[in-house]
Amino acid sequence: MTRAGTVTRNVMPDTVKPGGVQSEDHPWRIRLVEHPKRFESPFFQAAKRTAHRILGEIDDADLPYGPRPVAPEGWEMHHGGSLWVRTAGGWRMYRARVGIEWSMQFCADPPRIDRLRQDAAELVAAFPETLPALARLGYEEAEQLLRTPITDADGVEAWTDCLFNSCVPLSRGNHQGILPKVPGEHHYPWPVKGADFFRYDDFQLWVTLPDGTHGAVAPVGRRGSGDGHLRLVHAPEGSQAAHTLAEAQDQGLMAILPPNSSAALQAFAGQIGPGRRSASGPLAPHRSHGNGRNSRTR
Repeated sequence: MTRAGTVTRNVMPDTVKPGGVQSEDHPWRIRLVEHPKRFESPFFQAAKRTAHRILGEIDDADLPYGPRPVAPEGWEMHHGGSLWVRTAGGWRMYRARVGIEWSMQFCADPPRIDRLRQDAAELVAAFPETLPALARLGYEEAEQLLRTPITDADGVEAWTDCLFNSCVPLSRGNHQGILPKVPGEHHYPWPVKGADFFRYDDFQLWVTLPDGTHGAVAPVGRRGSGDGHLRLVHAPEGSQAAHTLAEAQDQGLMAILPPNSSAALQAFAGQIGPGRRSASGPLAPHRSHGNGRNSRTR
């Protein structure tokens, strides 16, 4: 406790360098600092090396989040809870209940991280080919990681950067992109962003709203229903649509955009004929049966 008449200083750690302060009338203040230099731990280096070898053995159609990046781009490994197993049909990746981002390890409670380890161990045990296959790829530490209880910060660090957490393979855009380019998992809510990996190729999930910001939308009916209304499912904070969306959610309602709105015409542009002024109505003839595959890209 500070005694009356004394002055205390806010001392920052040596790894943090001040870069200015921003604030507004509504009291908030954020200190801008330089990011501490991040290095790749030996755990992460080994995990990434193994993940790339696994990806080299997987057909394009079986990639968890394809398509395969084209040079000069490559895979980026996302700390998203990557539970890799070897099945009778080859490598598969499941997602853990939660992934541990690198920076989040510093607030992680070891017993709760150990629960994730136990989940991973149970899953791997159901696929007995996994550990021998990982050993052949040079990842002999997998068995020890799965068997060792996590009780301290060292254990949390090892698990955070191991193959069973740190290696969800994403393109750079799907990992950390920002609209109007590709929306990345780091910046957009996963319940919405996840649809990018299963939506129809000719449905535009992300649209430009009237105020120039970008939101996400979903149809209100099945494909071919003729209903061109849209449900607004995401709008950035500060946009004109954000307040309406929040109000609708508070009341248990949906925020619906009409079929003649610019958002609807963008979202359904690939399914309706050119020059249409409304997204309602029959699909264009060449679109009536869909494209026979789900989208893995925006």
